[in-house]
Amino acid sequence: MNVLKNYINGSWQGSASKETVDVVNPANQEVMAKVPYGTDTKIDVSQAVSAAQSAYFEWRNVPVMKRVQVLYKLKSLLEDNKETLAKIITDESGKTKGESFGEIQRAIENVEVACGTPMLMAGDVIEDIATGIDEMMVRQPLGVVGCITPFNFPSMIVFWFLPYAIATGNAFIVKPSEKVPMTMMKIFEFLDQLDVPKGLISLVHGGKDSVDALLEHPQIKAISFVGSTPVARYIYSKGTANGKRVQAQGGAKNPVIVLPDADIEMSSTIIADSVYGCAGQRCLAASTIITVNDEKREIKDALFETVKSRTTGYGWQEDVNMGPVITPESKSRIEGLIQKGINEGAKVLLDGRNTKVSGYEKGNFIAPTILENVALDKELIQTEIFGPVMSLISMKDIDEALAFVNSGNYGNMACLFTSSGASARKFRNEADAGNIGINIGVAAPMAQFPFSGWKDSFFGDLHGQGKHAIEFFTQTKVIIERWPNIWSRKF
Repeated sequence: MNVLKNYINGSWQGSASKETVDVVNPANQEVMAKVPYGTDTKIDVSQAVSAAQSAYFEWRNVPVMKRVQVLYKLKSLLEDNKETLAKIITDESGKTKGESFGEIQRAIENVEVACGTPMLMAGDVIEDIATGIDEMMVRQPLGVVGCITPFNFPSMIVFWFLPYAIATGNAFIVKPSEKVPMTMMKIFEFLDQLDVPKGLISLVHGGKDSVDALLEHPQIKAISFVGSTPVARYIYSKGTANGKRVQAQGGAKNPVIVLPDADIEMSSTIIADSVYGCAGQRCLAASTIITVNDEKREIKDALFETVKSRTTGYGWQEDVNMGPVITPESKSRIEGLIQKGINEGAKVLLDGRNTKVSGYEKGNFIAPTILENVALDKELIQTEIFGPVMSLISMKDIDEALAFVNSGNYGNMACLFTSSGASARKFRNEADAGNIGINIGVAAPMAQFPFSGWKDSFFGDLHGQGKHAIEFFTQTKVIIERWPNIWSRKF
């Protein structure tokens, strides 16, 4: 079985660790590869940092207009290899074909925005702050930076950070999720074709030992992370304790309010896509649907009819709307939460447990599930399920619904469906979340905007993407100069 290699100092090399874990296709449990794991992966990280530090000293002196030229080539490579990448994403993460292609497009958009780095990192100059004295502020790179990515978006997440980091003059080390490392392997085949110093961009595999090595190494100046809230809190705490800048995106519990004046057909379709897209395994998946004054059950019935028609199966098949969850353990955990909700009084409208897909009987499949009348103080409402489960609750008005939204620990996204401008304005001003959707089910910011997050959904100050990424990967330097007027001197 193929053991995946690291990419360090411009070449592929085996890990110092002989311990491995399997990379498994969640649709059929086929072992596709083995990935290095264990304590000795810390040696790999140390080698990558050493090479990155040397490359950084060369790269930081390359003019920014020249640095971004490599991004144009990277954009072309990604565009030319979309289908190859998409197939790998589907096979190792379970996404549908459309979801995999969409993820790659989002990655490309970040490369495009990062091509504007010469403008985005431009400083400020004020001439003559006093007689003969000028003052300016410039942005300079940090040095070697690290990135730890999750399983649910094998290609997209790294591009919230990588193109901005190298365009601003840094060296970059990525540790992908051990569950989905093959997508990153393919991406590094493209990165290997870029005209950059050896060691500037590195790939190291592993688990917690690799993560800790990145967090502890004194030459790593910043860490970017996306994952669950407990791990994000750990990354932020340990990284900052070691003097690093940290941006750590955590989990979510994204509520959606549906007012009686909402377009029922549109709302039900968009909400279903939000809840069940990527099998619910995304930090912007809608989870709790709050229907307001829906006495005739119009919205609930429309959601039921929309959801029950969705097809679960292997994601590369054209007629499939939803793939499997990532591991058997995830499936067991999600099904356990469903049962716990039922035990606590929830009513089952659709039960996706025990789903079998012909030809893929060993897959981690859970079909779309809908539970109604879920108690507000129970785990099903309070915890991130990260699976294809919709919880339906009812409230009397928008004020009660907003109070519930703002009482939660998470603050990644909140959405409202309505035809009222006044209600929309009230919601976007008062909802405590970093990403707000109005008649939008997945309020995913375009690449030129930061991927925001509040409360326990984010730890740090500057988010991924756009101008925030430029600021995160640079430090400001203020320069004050006095030059005597040589022409007024008497010789």
